Amino acid sequence: MRSVPLPRSVVRLTAGAASALLTVAGLGAAAVPSVAVALPAPVPASAHAPHVFTHRSATPPTTADCEAAIQIACYSPNQYQEAYEVDDLLKAHIDGRGKTIAIVDAFGSPTIQKDLDAFDKAFGLPAGHVQVITPVGAPPVFNGNDATQVGWAFETTLDVEYAHAMAPGARILLVETPVAETEGLNGFPEIVKAENSVIRHHLADVISQSFGATENTFANPKRDIAGLRSAFKEAAEHHVTVLAASGDDGATDATADGNGTYPYRVNSWPSSDPLVTSIGGTQLHLDAHGDRLSPDVVWNDGYGAGGGGLSQVFARPRFQNGVAGVVGSHRGTPDISMTAAVDGGALVYLSFPGLPAGFYIVGGTSEATPIFSGIVAAADQVAHHDVGFINPALYALRGSGRAGIVDVTAGNNSFAGVTGYSAKAGYDLASGWGTIDAPEFVRALARR
Repeated sequence: MRSVPLPRSVVRLTAGAASALLTVAGLGAAAVPSVAVALPAPVPASAHAPHVFTHRSATPPTTADCEAAIQIACYSPNQYQEAYEVDDLLKAHIDGRGKTIAIVDAFGSPTIQKDLDAFDKAFGLPAGHVQVITPVGAPPVFNGNDATQVGWAFETTLDVEYAHAMAPGARILLVETPVAETEGLNGFPEIVKAENSVIRHHLADVISQSFGATENTFANPKRDIAGLRSAFKEAAEHHVTVLAASGDDGATDATADGNGTYPYRVNSWPSSDPLVTSIGGTQLHLDAHGDRLSPDVVWNDGYGAGGGGLSQVFARPRFQNGVAGVVGSHRGTPDISMTAAVDGGALVYLSFPGLPAGFYIVGGTSEATPIFSGIVAAADQVAHHDVGFINPALYALRGSGRAGIVDVTAGNNSFAGVTGYSAKAGYDLASGWGTIDAPEFVRALARR
């Protein structure tokens, strides 16, 4: 996905009015799939520049606070737990205990444990612990003036906090790499080596990847990507589930320089890899408790849209034969979708150098992916074994009945002037199979 120094769906909240606006400039390379929030402000709003609203309170804002201050909704992890009925799983002690979620990010964050502690305390979550490993070399010393490092620290914080929120009993393994993934090959050799190390040493049950590169940005897409797939093949053999964000530019995605998007439909890898479960984006409309006010729709709120479309590298995999009428001869994405909207974004707490400490609103499929990683960890716990490569099961579950899969039939992922795909009954290239009802889905996946 596009490379920017902050997740592209970042808003920092005001204690009062939304006039206290800071614009973060100097967009560079740090592939984090999120989108800009362009709101009325006394400074120009770039289509892709994150906007940061200062908030001096030590307590997180409510949905009503966000709507009053900046006219978009923000949601707590507690509201997401209610929306997906994860709270019912937690009451039954299904919380991912005994399982490990590996979060893979360049550079990491120097304050990740401190920030997770503050996040847990603010929302009444069980205390979590982050184990940090650097299997291919330590990242450079963190520099709060380096926009790339700050962007990855933000991504790391989002990933860790929301994987933990959905599966508070699971162990969190933060796998840091020393080179930023941008577009094309850059950063991927280190990521592949790190993931292979995690898999071969049996360190994780689920791998969450909130990054990607447009297939077209590889010099020779089929050859280059084929040389990077070893970790996914190892994961399939070792029954490790691998997830990846589908992107935040709808049916298009970032150009090689990261400064724009293609004027036609493209797709991104590793989301497009058949050995990876592609996680798309939806928009939720929730009340203060997390109950739905209306059905979920495809995320397309003006700030970004859920990635989805056809791979130009991979042919249709066997598990998609039943949806050949939709995908044709190509691998189609996404497979399933979770919350990703900016208008309805996740509250994240951070305190690393480079940004003012506090609560931020973040959207994007980089939010949806760690959230779904917690769901998979819960299924592993219920199954008493790792469910592993889940794509065949996802497509079989939908064909055998509801099985906790909730169809999304409204919205589309047209974005940045590129006509995308519309949601419809059954599988589509805007939401995949739709979204989930966690208790039913977890138990059905565990039975496969």
